[in-house]
Formats: sequence, structure tokens, C-alpha cells
Amino acid sequence: MEIILSCSSPAWNHPSFPYPFSRIYAPTHVYPPLFPTSIFSLKPKISARRKLVSTAILENSASDAVATKAVEDDQPLAVKKLASEISLDLKGTSIFLVGINNSYKLSLGRILADALRYYYFDSDSLVEEAYGGKTAAISYIERDEEGYLASETEVLKQLSSMGRLVVCAGNGAVKSATNLALLRHGISIWIDVPLDLVAREIMEDRIQLSASDTPICKSSSEVLAQMTALYNSARSGYSTADATISLQKVASQLGYDELDAVTSEDLCMEVLKEVGRLMRVKKMMEEAARPF
Repeated sequence: MEIILSCSSPAWNHPSFPYPFSRIYAPTHVYPPLFPTSIFSLKPKISARRKLVSTAILENSASDAVATKAVEDDQPLAVKKLASEISLDLKGTSIFLVGINNSYKLSLGRILADALRYYYFDSDSLVEEAYGGKTAAISYIERDEEGYLASETEVLKQLSSMGRLVVCAGNGAVKSATNLALLRHGISIWIDVPLDLVAREIMEDRIQLSASDTPICKSSSEVLAQMTALYNSARSGYSTADATISLQKVASQLGYDELDAVTSEDLCMEVLKEVGRLMRVKKMMEEAARPF
């Protein structure tokens, strides 16, 4: 399958952008690759699921183990069933996930794309790969931050022009009016995760933030302070999202005592429910606007 974008606008040849982003994706056997092969692989990826219950429960009895396995197997089926139900009304509308990067958001993006049979992109990774990797991107930011931000806009512009995408958007996507307008080409969902959890994941090297957001501090308290500042600077942009999925709220609704008990599939179900609700509201507004 090919997704080829051509654009006559001179903006695509912005001098600060190291590659001509006339194509976000093209088969490697047709066009010279602009990115590593992994970027061309548009098959949705499913991340490993967290266990829904503790190992202790699994060890109690064989029947408990069977019951637990059934719950784990049924959950992705429920996700795909709900995704199938809303797909017709969604009509290929892209979904943009915003919020500070964390393992929940990244895993959710891949699972959501798989459930909807969409393609998955991480906008920060696309920009960084275009510059030759995170280290090169950080070096470029130090020389020309404005040019790097312009590159983020170019990538978002191309992604927003395509359909059937789930995009994990970086913080740059909510920091300018231009980028926020581009997000309106699809449905934007704010994945709200506690900052102390994000800081912990960074300290444990479980996630890496984008080149423009990479922490320069080492201690946990300093990382948390930096994440708080980052959050506060982007919060007004997050608040413009079409819907918000709060990890704490989902945990409470499901009766979990610990946030770690929430799985990516749990979050995916909540996102799909919100998308379905938004589609119903849109449909009602369209019907109300029709002349009698």
C-alpha cells in the first residue's frame, strides 16, 4: 500500500528542514528512503500487555489461572469490537494523542492503531530521524531552536493532511496556534498522566522524551520540577483537546487501588468510548443543521 503526498506549497522546502518532506511514507522499493525502515513499516504494532492481576492470584489455583487468562484474552476482543462499531462513523478521521510522553501514551497509540486498523506515527521520532537521531536533533536545537520548531510544524502539517492515522504528538504540537489548528483536522485526545509517574519512568530509563523536551537534570526531584514546568507551559494547549483521558480517573472508575493496575487496553477502551461519543455528537449536529 502506498501513501504518497505531493505538495506544491513552498513551505515544504523550508531551509531549516534537512529533508524534503514531500513524502511522509513511500515504499522503499519505489523511492529512496527518507527514514529508517522502521518508519516505513505501517503495520499496526501491539505492545505487550500488563498483567491484569498479580502473580499471587495466578498461583492460587488452576481455575483462577484459567479465569484470569480468559479475562486477558477477552479484553483485546472487547477493544476490537468497540473499534469496529465506531469505525463506520469515524470515516478514517485521524486521532492525535497529546500530553507529555509516557509509556501509557506510546503503548496506547499502537494498540489504538491496531484496533482501528489505522497507521501509527510518533511525530517526535519522525522529526528526530530526519535530523539523524536524537543526539543530532538536540545539537541542532542548541543552534537553531526556531528552525527545529518549524520542522515540527512541517511534519504535523503532513500528518494532518492524511487519514487513518493514530499520531502520538509531541509537546510542540500544542505550543503554537498553527499547530493547534492542524490538530483540528482530526480528533485530539489528551492523555493525562501524573507527573511523578512520568518522572519515575524517565529516571528508570523506561521512556525518553523528545529532543526538545529531554531533561537536563539528573535527580528525581529535579526531573519532576522540569516535567512540572513543561506541563505548565503546555497545559493551555492540552486543554483544547476534544477529550481528556485521565489515568487517575480511569483507575478510579475501574476500582483499581494502584495506577499500575491500569492497562493500555483499559485506556484504549476509554479513548474509543470518547471517540464514539464525539462521533454521535457530530452526527446529531449535522442532522440538526439539515433543512426541513
